[in-house]
Parts: sequence; structure tokens; C-alpha cells
Amino acid sequence: MKLFLAEDDAVLADALLTSLGRLGFEVEHARDGNSAVQRLLSTDFAAVVLDIGLPGQDGLSVLRQVRAQKPTLPILLLTALDGVDDRVAGLDAGADDYLAKPFEFVELEARLRALLRRARVLDDSRDEAHFGALRLDRNGQRAWVGETPLDLSARELAVLDVLLTHSEKVVTKEQIAAELGGEDLGVNAIEVYVHRLRKKIEPAGVGVRAVRGLGYLLEAREA
Repeated sequence: MKLFLAEDDAVLADALLTSLGRLGFEVEHARDGNSAVQRLLSTDFAAVVLDIGLPGQDGLSVLRQVRAQKPTLPILLLTALDGVDDRVAGLDAGADDYLAKPFEFVELEARLRALLRRARVLDDSRDEAHFGALRLDRNGQRAWVGETPLDLSARELAVLDVLLTHSEKVVTKEQIAAELGGEDLGVNAIEVYVHRLRKKIEPAGVGVRAVRGLGYLLEAREA
């Protein structure tokens, strides 16, 4: 699935390109508004992640031009401005959703999935994952054991999502950190999140086994 990213911050752009690529997306990137308009009007994409503060033409200008010719293209606006007027301006210009910086990559991913689902680009079945009695709603960012909701933090949900996505194989700490999209996440932080998650899901009969020297693996256990 092909996405378009318009972002002039090199560090953020590189992180997003890496993280979205790990999720299986093919991502084309532009660093300025003029290039973004040219590519968006000449090429088809499944969705767009558009920074409002682009050089050349700002994101709102790009948004208005693209929306005039591609009214159904899903567009997520990134903005460092989080005032009500700024959000309204972005939505009025044609954005389907917005996300204020700084943000967690897991939230960006969830919002993109929601946009793609509404556009019927993404299969709805990917929005849920199961392992025994454990169930994760990726779109709603919620998890249950049977019908009982689990009290998980955003990071714990993100770690659970990675483990469920790769439930048939061992997942390394480095892979978890990369898929969470956080450059500040070292292996020690991942160990903490896994430890907290393990304590919450083991009563459901689901364990997180540490495979020495490799990583973690979900496994069924007796409740």
C-alpha cells in the first residue's frame, strides 16, 4: 500500500519512513510543499501524512489544492500548533484528521488505519487480533480477556500489538522498539513494558516467554 509523507524535519521524516516501512507500507517522501503538490496531483496514493509547516507552500495550501482535485484522498495533517483555531483551519481546508506534535507513533498508526478503513482501503479484519482469550482492538486501542477489559497503558498496548502481530515467532527487543517508532526507547525500557504487560495478561492464560539471547514469544498458559 502506497502512502505519501510530506515532512521537512529530517529526523522525524526518517523515523516515520522507517516505522511505516516496517508496517509494510511503501512510502514516498517530499520535504517541501511545491514537491508535495506536484507528486500528489500526478500520482495515486492510498493516504497522505502532511505536515502543516512545510517550506515553499505550507501544508494548508497543499491541502486545498490536492483536495480540490482529489476529494476522497485520506489526508492526515501533522501540526505543531494545537490551538482550536488551528485545528479548525486544518479541518476546514480539507483534512480528514489531524495530529499534534509531539505524538506517539502508535497513535499515528491507529489514525492512519482508521482513515484507510473509512476509505475501504484497509481490510477491517486487521483491526482486531486474538490469542486465546486475549483480544486487541487496534482501532479503538483497547484489549480484553473474554469480555473483561484490560487496563493497559498506550505503551503496553503497543507492545502487545507487536507481539500479537508476530505471535508465531520470537520478537527481539530491538524490533519492538523499532515498531513502536521511538528513538528514545532502549532495550531496558522495553523490558519494563514487557514486565508490566506480562503481569496483566498472565491471569488470562497468556504468557510472554523470554527466550534467552533472542527476545519474547507469546504462549498459552494455564490461567
